[in-house]
Amino acid sequence: MRTPEQYLASLRDGRRVIYRGEVVPDVTTHPHFSRSARHLTVDFRVAEDPAYRPVAIVDDSDSGVPISRYFHIPRTPNDLRDRSHLITESTRAAWSFVPLIKEIGTDALFALLIVTGEMDRQINTAFLPRVQAFYRRCRDSDLAMAVAQTDAKGDRSKRPSEQSQPDLYVRMVERRRDGIVVRGAKAHTTNAIFANEILVIPTRAMTEADADYAVAFAVPADTPGLTMVGSPRGFSATSEFDNPLSSRYSLTESLTIFDNVFVPAERVFLDGQWQFAGPLARTFVEFHRFTAASYKPPVLELLLGAAALAADANGIAGAAHVRDKLARLTMYLHTVTGLTSAAAASPRLREGIAVPDVVLTNVAKFQFARGYHDAVRDVQDIAGGLVVTGPSEEDWRVPSIRRLIEPYLQGRAGWDGEQRLRLMNLIRDLCASDLGGYLEVLAIHAEGSLETQKLTVLMDYDVGQAAAYAAQAAGLPAPAGKSAVARR
Repeated sequence: MRTPEQYLASLRDGRRVIYRGEVVPDVTTHPHFSRSARHLTVDFRVAEDPAYRPVAIVDDSDSGVPISRYFHIPRTPNDLRDRSHLITESTRAAWSFVPLIKEIGTDALFALLIVTGEMDRQINTAFLPRVQAFYRRCRDSDLAMAVAQTDAKGDRSKRPSEQSQPDLYVRMVERRRDGIVVRGAKAHTTNAIFANEILVIPTRAMTEADADYAVAFAVPADTPGLTMVGSPRGFSATSEFDNPLSSRYSLTESLTIFDNVFVPAERVFLDGQWQFAGPLARTFVEFHRFTAASYKPPVLELLLGAAALAADANGIAGAAHVRDKLARLTMYLHTVTGLTSAAAASPRLREGIAVPDVVLTNVAKFQFARGYHDAVRDVQDIAGGLVVTGPSEEDWRVPSIRRLIEPYLQGRAGWDGEQRLRLMNLIRDLCASDLGGYLEVLAIHAEGSLETQKLTVLMDYDVGQAAAYAAQAAGLPAPAGKSAVARR
């Protein structure tokens, strides 16, 4: 197990990072990125905290030494439940900002262990031993990992091999005796800038014509030819008074560019086996959407708690419409948490690894994404216009101005002007700042859009079962095979 200091030291390796037009020599000291780097130590801090040790650490059955529970391969419903609990608690410790430096990487490792095992058995390849060796390296060195899955895509009506610019999906441009050379870019790569290893997997199913794009591999973050262009979106705040969350904690997305990057053979996990690109992409999201549903509750708790405090501060906690909104927010939170727990309780085994229930996982993610904007609206409605019209920290820190404005900011008895303003600043940061906009887009598109969850549910659940039940009740012949809607 590494300490937070050892993790930060590992990021000073000469990796090529671009931010606002400039090369960043050290992400741990950069004015913007150092905030993210410090925030992401949470997974290492939690592992050192005796209060979290039962959930964060597990004695590994293979090595016999304590390891981060993130690396523990789930075999049972209890394993999935404990993993979900760790993700939730780590996110809660970071005030609703999931670290995503071990969570997402192990999602991909579990998917690779499953799919390469199935592939080796079906078409006589030998990729599973490579994945197992890489998994052990990440586990035993307690590494931080990022997953680069989403390609630039270009014209989304066309397949990878049909694009006018061939590098819009990451592809293999040369195969050597000792490895492969890849080119292209992956978009929206979360926290790659702060990872030790970048895991690359396909974003979609492929055809034989797309075989060069059917690649999966891992490279260190300082690999020659690898460039990460960091996004500044969502976390521009610097004042803890005005923006109590986004000024202290942040995630960083990047455009991750591979410019003729050489990948040694032992780090290549898919090498033109196009039939398995789709299964690998789907298996990864089956784990990752479970991770997503596990890290969503803390932000929903913040929304609910902030709404309840705003109702109290504004003196409207007893109003019928407010109670209705608080009830909706409460049911929203418990719908997501309940579905996540149910998904952990009913896994399916593949290659001896427990995969969370696919339908319930996708329903949990869908319910979160579908309800997020409604939840933000309810919080904004309860809080009132002060969320966006309140005075700034600069006003508040000038004694003469503060004396002038403070009497007009107080709420009901017990809420002075500063208390109420600080609460409104929290709500603005969550619901009306650049962070708020980032979170709203993230709710829809992170871990796959709403439409991908619908498609996954229809692919995994045989709607024909319900159709057969209805046909029997109506005295009709049972439909043959899967329903038409499921086949589409």
